[in-house]
Amino acid sequence: MSLAEHAIWWQVYPLGATGAPIRDPGDDTGHRLGRLEPWLDHVVALGCSGLLLGPVFESSSHGYDTLDHFRLDRRLGDEADWDHFVQQCRSRGLSIMLDGVFNHVGVQHPLVREAVTGGGIVKVRDGRPVGWEGHDSLAELDHDDPRTVDLVVDVMTHWLRRGAAGWRLDVAYAVPAAFWAQVLPRVRAEFPEALFLGEVIHGDYPAIAQSSTLDSITQYELWKAIWSSIQDRNLWELAWALQRHDEFCRVFVPNTFVGNHDVARIASLVGDSGAALAAVILLTVPGMPSIYYGDEEGFRGEKLSGYEADDQIRPPLPDSPADLSDMGAWLLRHYQALVALRRRNPWLVRGHLHVDEKTNTSIIYSVTSDDGRHVRVRLALEPQASATVEVDDAAEFRWPE
Repeated sequence: MSLAEHAIWWQVYPLGATGAPIRDPGDDTGHRLGRLEPWLDHVVALGCSGLLLGPVFESSSHGYDTLDHFRLDRRLGDEADWDHFVQQCRSRGLSIMLDGVFNHVGVQHPLVREAVTGGGIVKVRDGRPVGWEGHDSLAELDHDDPRTVDLVVDVMTHWLRRGAAGWRLDVAYAVPAAFWAQVLPRVRAEFPEALFLGEVIHGDYPAIAQSSTLDSITQYELWKAIWSSIQDRNLWELAWALQRHDEFCRVFVPNTFVGNHDVARIASLVGDSGAALAAVILLTVPGMPSIYYGDEEGFRGEKLSGYEADDQIRPPLPDSPADLSDMGAWLLRHYQALVALRRRNPWLVRGHLHVDEKTNTSIIYSVTSDDGRHVRVRLALEPQASATVEVDDAAEFRWPE
């Protein structure tokens, strides 16, 4: 059984979660990766089976401006720190997915100097590296160059040999699908069980999944519909997205989420009760769910602009879960109950989704398996936010209790 069939991920942004300096790292060297270890038991208690790590490779600032794909970021530690962390995860049955930034590199990467002087694999125009989407600090790789294919294969296999189980492919939508179709079969030849998740925001998800051979794609359509339908009290939008989601699931296993390192916190968008409803949707629809660190505790955070745009949504964690405020304990229990429900019904990953009833402020949908199992979910925004889940016609979950 592949990871896509059973994994529930706890997504964490390591540089932020461990308190590493982001905008002015200087020569800072630390062993901060170990600061995540006290949280591994929290991940297990939540019911997750894997860590979806943000960038961990040597970089200039936020991790998406890579300087060395083969070296752990010095702010997080060294090779011994990585090996120890992998062992700690394995001892708890946790898989690790790494964030692969293969669309671009930081402008201080040695590949940029090679390209500017001739012969490199970074795109150059008028003697300067081509910046990605107007970011002068990020230089685009040339995905038509076979050496870029070789580099990405080498990076992926290197870290899979060192304990990773899969890759999240950053801005996969900006990389030609044909490039992934060259890379992934070579990696799968050595690691047939490796999981590949592509970050895709807009576009034809099924076509991208098929042409690139990706196992999963980020389901931004459903994410947007979840929070905006709750916020705008228009569950017709959610109904439309759920129907689309079912179509996607017939082709690939989407990565479902209600928060990540690039978007405002779900509790900031829709409040505590809305966040609780969002969790119900996340954990009862088909797909491969990921829970962004702190969402299970009701963390708040706005997506801003400028240099501090991501600070609120990528915060440091306390030293251990015991240091958390009790204010989010109820939501943690809520998540645990829903994850447990999903664990008892693993067939939900590939279930068939159907919207049975809908109004502006209520919706009922069903998920069925090929062998006749079924889950029925009722959500309401009025007179108060509420949710019930039945499994094979038996009540399994009710909120508020």
